[in-house]
Amino acid sequence: MDKLDRDIVDLLRRDARLTFRELAEQVHLSANAVAERVRRMQAQGILQGFHARVDMGALGLPLEALIDIKMRPDTSAANFEAVIQTIPGIVEATLLTGAFDYMVRAACADQQDLVRLIEALRERAGVQETYSRLILSQVPVKGRLGR
Repeated sequence: MDKLDRDIVDLLRRDARLTFRELAEQVHLSANAVAERVRRMQAQGILQGFHARVDMGALGLPLEALIDIKMRPDTSAANFEAVIQTIPGIVEATLLTGAFDYMVRAACADQQDLVRLIEALRERAGVQETYSRLILSQVPVKGRLGR
């Protein structure tokens, strides 16, 4: 990746809906050259998708939480990951190092919905211990990446 690729990535992180023409104007290339660079970065797995940021509250899920998870010793990561695909309210899961195995981000309608989700994790996903934190607000950081 050269400086132009990094500039394109930074621009797309700020606004993934930019057209090739708009990107080209900002990095001083032709739209075709930018399109070729974007396609190459997609093929290399650098750009892995273009996503919408969703207001969970507007969807009726105003309570968001981060749940640290310690799995039972007999639970495999593959099994855990398969089961959480079936539990409503889980937005994403991240495999970690340290005292906990995963961190799950959840979006729930209310406290009872969060309790239901945590109980489903314990009963169906092989979870031994949880530590939950409520998200009060989020600030998307779209600054330049390193280097």
